[in-house]
Amino acid sequence: MAQENHHKIPEKWQKPEKENSLKAIQLAFELEQEIATKIKLEAAHNNLNPSDQIRKILGLSYSPPKRPRLTVSLKPEDYHILGEKFNISPDNQLEIRRQIIAFLASQI
Repeated sequence: MAQENHHKIPEKWQKPEKENSLKAIQLAFELEQEIATKIKLEAAHNNLNPSDQIRKILGLSYSPPKRPRLTVSLKPEDYHILGEKFNISPDNQLEIRRQIIAFLASQI
C-alpha cells in the first residue's frame, strides 16, 4: 500500500510558471578601459561595488554594502606559499588569514 505524501508544496511553487520567471536580467557592458576605470574608482570612492555605482549613475535604487569587504580565492598551493612566507603551517588557515590582513594593512 502506497503511503500518501502530506507535505505542503511551498506557495511560491504553486504560482503560475509566468510569475516564477526571472525577476532581473544581468547586463554586461563593454566600455572603453578609461570609462570602466573611472566607474570602478568612483565606486571605490563611494564604498560601492561597480554594479551599484552604475545603478547610482543611472538613478536606480541601490544598497550600500552592510559590511564592505574584499575577497580573494586561495587554492591549496596558495596556503603553502603563504605559510612559507609567514612562517606558519599551511594548515593554520586562520592565522594565515590574520597575517594577510596585517600584511595588507602594512602595505597601504
